[in-house]
Amino acid sequence: MTTAPAIAAPVAEVGHRPRSARLALADRIFRSLTGASALAVLLLMSLVGAFLGYRAAQALHVAGWSFLTTASWEPDAHHFGIAAVLTGTVLIGLVAVAIALPLALGTALYISEYAPRRLRGLLVSLVDLMAAVPSVVYGLWGFYFLQQHAFGLSRWLATYLGWFPLFHVDGADPRDPLAPLTVYKSSTLIAGMVVALMVTPIACSVMREAFSQAPLGEREGAYALGATRWGMIRTVVLPFGRGGIIGGTMLGLGRALGETIAVFMVIAVVFAVQPHILQNGGSSVSSMIALLYGSASAFGTSALMAAGLALFALTLAVNFAASAIVARSRSGASSDI
Repeated sequence: MTTAPAIAAPVAEVGHRPRSARLALADRIFRSLTGASALAVLLLMSLVGAFLGYRAAQALHVAGWSFLTTASWEPDAHHFGIAAVLTGTVLIGLVAVAIALPLALGTALYISEYAPRRLRGLLVSLVDLMAAVPSVVYGLWGFYFLQQHAFGLSRWLATYLGWFPLFHVDGADPRDPLAPLTVYKSSTLIAGMVVALMVTPIACSVMREAFSQAPLGEREGAYALGATRWGMIRTVVLPFGRGGIIGGTMLGLGRALGETIAVFMVIAVVFAVQPHILQNGGSSVSSMIALLYGSASAFGTSALMAAGLALFALTLAVNFAASAIVARSRSGASSDI
């Protein structure tokens, strides 16, 4: 005797409402506001670029491509370019990054890995407070204190590393004890040291966040295999935070390239390509604009706007590259869980 298979009762289909219908009114409002804020930022950046491009059009039409290769700055004579100031800007930024990178990396590692828990909040606040100090304060510190105490370092570098073009000083013998020290004053090195302290908190913040996201399981696994704390940091934390290190460094570089007041107060602006970072005199795009804007003619103002447009494009490219590196790194990627 066979039995007929039981027929399952029909199950009523449960309808799925679209996601947009499930969103509460508050969620839709919040999403709209955040989307509008993001679009407003992009719009403002576009307007800044468009404004600079419009004001710089007259000077760029006259200068053409020589604007990027001419070192002198005589806009009223239609002979001007940013080769000198752009070189100085890049050199100041590189010097600042070379000094800020070990400072930021060491501080971030100490806060995230070595500092007692009760001190971490205080240390984070102190480092972040450095970013809130006005740039004019750093400029005053660099002009009245650092510049008077950096002669020894500059002279030592010129004495033992003067064979390298970057550390060579024209017209000075570093081994002569009677040689004047003013040749080392207001140099690219001093400006870079001042800017380095200004960009260290930015780089440190990015690195610290990257290090704090290193997986706990991999940390414990390294300890279980007999690693010391430094061994765990070297094999787990640093590889995990590599993107944060690179991204934070590039964000600091973008900040250093656009610094104005501190550099203007420390450096002596010269309109010539100055590749020697220890020698008196240097230049940057921002300090040149601050120096000449008040006395510039109508065409000179257009030329300064063109220089500002070049600096705007350079810093934008550096910051976009830094954001892309952080986003693509393991520490900067979002979780799918």
